[in-house]
Amino acid sequence: MNTLNAPRFIRSLLVTTAVALCASVLCASTSMAQSGGKTPALVITNQPLPAALAGQVYTKPVQTTNIVPQSLLQSYYGTSDTMVSRKIGDIHKDLGSLQQDMAKLSERILGLEKFNQSEAANYYASTATISTQLQSGTTPGNPRLLQKLAKAQDSLDKLARNVNDMNDLAIEITKSGSVASYLLEGARSAYGLTGAVEEDHVQLAQLEDSVNNTIIIIDRLQNNINDDITRTSAYLATERNNLRTMSLAVSDGNLLGKSLSSRPFTSTAKKTETVELAKISTPEQAPAPSNPRPLVKIRFDRENVDYEQPVYLALNEAMEKFPDARFELVAVYPAEGNAAQAAIESTKSRRNAERVLRSMTEMGMPMDKVDISYASSSDVGSSEVHIYVR
Repeated sequence: MNTLNAPRFIRSLLVTTAVALCASVLCASTSMAQSGGKTPALVITNQPLPAALAGQVYTKPVQTTNIVPQSLLQSYYGTSDTMVSRKIGDIHKDLGSLQQDMAKLSERILGLEKFNQSEAANYYASTATISTQLQSGTTPGNPRLLQKLAKAQDSLDKLARNVNDMNDLAIEITKSGSVASYLLEGARSAYGLTGAVEEDHVQLAQLEDSVNNTIIIIDRLQNNINDDITRTSAYLATERNNLRTMSLAVSDGNLLGKSLSSRPFTSTAKKTETVELAKISTPEQAPAPSNPRPLVKIRFDRENVDYEQPVYLALNEAMEKFPDARFELVAVYPAEGNAAQAAIESTKSRRNAERVLRSMTEMGMPMDKVDISYASSSDVGSSEVHIYVR
């Protein structure tokens, strides 16, 4: 085929194809009409596909759920029941019981303190009435004052029983402290248990702080109750001595009672030979029970003799060397002169000995460790007071 006949051939081919297509369409229409309108298996058309069919043919990518950190953490940190969480629950329960017990113990301490204040007020009301009446003047053995004295003694007895209750309370607080220490040790040991989640360790830290706070409260209560016991015991010891003195004053009807010099030097003082024995003692040796040298020799040859400091130092040194030693206080007066002069000097020496005895008791020397006596000596020219170690 030459090039001149090519266009003619192409035109003939296109016409033939078009005729064939028309025949096919016509045949398809005829067949559809004959088959009752059923959709053929294959339809060739230049119309766009239906939307439903296009959605099935041209599928889009599947859209998944948007994952955010909050939803991920929420699903991770859910509720969990572990061995550690059960251990925490048990410790929480025991700690709650302990805290309730501590609240009750604290209320009991406050009650005991209020009771002490009330009884102390009653005691001082009674003793103040007695002191006021004694100061104003009263009769010996006044029954009204004796009644007040009995009431004051009853207040001290109640305070003494209250001290026993405080001792029992201190024991209970100590037991609570042991329980708190046990709970703290349990909380700390739970950190080492396996099978725990993060929330368990957070709760353990909070639990440990709660137990530590409870221990601080227990220590505070224990310090308070111990202070109350010590203070009340010292108060009772002091006021019992004061009440004995006041009882003597009520019996005598005199606020100050009898003079110290008149009581010991008239009822218990006796003449002694210690001064004469001291003359044959060994001067080179220190004063001792076996060597009756004067521990202190006070010469009252002038007014306002300053003797307290030397006496205190001498007694302190003697008590360190001889803890169980006794002391003899001797009022020494000159033996020269007539009977009247001897009586005057004897009275002066006893009064001076009274001053020394009062100073010794103020220094803390018990009266039952001091023997009182008097003696005359030709070696002294004025009143003297000697103290010997016995």
